[in-house]
Amino acid sequence: MSIVVGYLATPEGEAALQYAVREANQRSSDLTIVPTGESTEFPTADHLELLGGLDYEITGPPPDGDAAELMIDTAAQRGAEMIIIGLRKRNPVGKLILGSNAQRILLDAGCPVLTVKPDTAD
Repeated sequence: MSIVVGYLATPEGEAALQYAVREANQRSSDLTIVPTGESTEFPTADHLELLGGLDYEITGPPPDGDAAELMIDTAAQRGAEMIIIGLRKRNPVGKLILGSNAQRILLDAGCPVLTVKPDTAD
């Protein structure tokens, strides 16, 4: 089985990747990393150290900018047991709506979706 994680070079993306690595190790699953932004600095040496001996694959970025569709399709193709995404803290007005990519993944994915937030000191 596989775990699919969305990665963006943000604290939320880093938290999602770290949690996905822990889950993949605990479940003895492989990991598919879907870069959802245009970061040319991924993976860094720190990422490679985090991934260690884990069996992983990094997909290309979304060809048309549709990160949600790429994550859903990747999870379906891999028979993923879960998708992991990072969410950011929102202000009271922002809580009324969820990010469009996160919302689409939560509603349209054919497998469980786990959302994580970065550790904050607030």
